[in-house]
Amino acid sequence: MKLQLATWQEVEAYLQRSTGIIVPIGSTEQHGPNGLVGTDAICPEAIAWALGERYEVLVAPTQSLGVAQHHLAFPGTLSLRPSTLIAVLRDTVTSLARHGFTHVMLLNGHGGNIATVNAAFAEIYAERDGAPGGELHLSLCNWFAGPRVRELAGSLYGQAEGSHATASEVSLSWFARPEAVKRVAMSPRIAPSGTALCDAETFRRRFPDGRMGSDPSLASVEHGARFLEAGVADAWEAYQGFLAGQ
Repeated sequence: MKLQLATWQEVEAYLQRSTGIIVPIGSTEQHGPNGLVGTDAICPEAIAWALGERYEVLVAPTQSLGVAQHHLAFPGTLSLRPSTLIAVLRDTVTSLARHGFTHVMLLNGHGGNIATVNAAFAEIYAERDGAPGGELHLSLCNWFAGPRVRELAGSLYGQAEGSHATASEVSLSWFARPEAVKRVAMSPRIAPSGTALCDAETFRRRFPDGRMGSDPSLASVEHGARFLEAGVADAWEAYQGFLAGQ
């Protein structure tokens, strides 16, 4: 069930049976020679939409812009300041809590968002501490870090999975958007590895085509179908545990 395709009456009826909601969050940034700029938002969105269809979980609109400053030397990347993303998440969660949602799980597709999302959670909890209002529980689930996803990536790609513009995320984005598949030769086949903790120009010098330790030429739509199933299983397990207070 997608929030943006529901009426307010349908949302009100949903709240009578559940006060949990999933918010996909990602980024709009370069993903190497064959990866879509929208990869980090497309992947968690695809998993969240599948959860909504299979388990009747309400899914909020995707937060497609994240913290991607280190990718700004590549055309097409859009980045929010950490303070901006914190403000967006604060307002989003506050709106949901106002309607009676008590459990908000962010399903994340971008590693660069993690620190800022956790800071946003701390800000929200600090603001609510001691103030009148109902309970509120927040959780962050990174689809790419789930045990089933990691096991599948390891079995398919081994060390060639890398850490950015990976074959797993490219595969899932292609499965979700098969009309946008790109076939590009990689040189070298496996990109250099290193840290993304640097400014944008330094990042591009270190990683000229945008990849980090990966060979996304191994990606396929067929693999993407398998990553969707693994991601759904991981996220559903995380969501059930979150609702149960685990």
